Amino acid sequence: MQKIHTDKAPKAIWPYSQAVLVWNILYSSWQIGLNPQTMELVEWIENQTHQVCKNLKEVLNKAWFDLENVVKTTIFLSNIEDFSKVNEIYGQYFSHKPARSTVEVAKLPLWALVEIEVVAVKE
Repeated sequence: MQKIHTDKAPKAIWPYSQAVLVWNILYSSWQIGLNPQTMELVEWIENQTHQVCKNLKEVLNKAWFDLENVVKTTIFLSNIEDFSKVNEIYGQYFSHKPARSTVEVAKLPLWALVEIEVVAVKE
């Protein structure tokens, strides 16, 4: 197992890795809309969704993966009514349509509005 870390994505604020690489499979930890330079949450669901996707892209790139390698995503929303807004932005990053689960949760870390984790594979 290889731990993946990049300064281009928010640093882990608790005891976890940004991602781990096992053989040819990359498992990311959750990303929320933290700006990696300030470690502050950006405002609004649309901005948070873009920031989450950018953060995930940086973590993937550090391990020589890209968004096209993503085979599964899990999206956590603090309000399921934001689904259409998140879905529209998500589609800009994941046009290859990986498998996906989306759920509403009571609370996300730091009161984030959206959180996404991914599994990516290289053949």
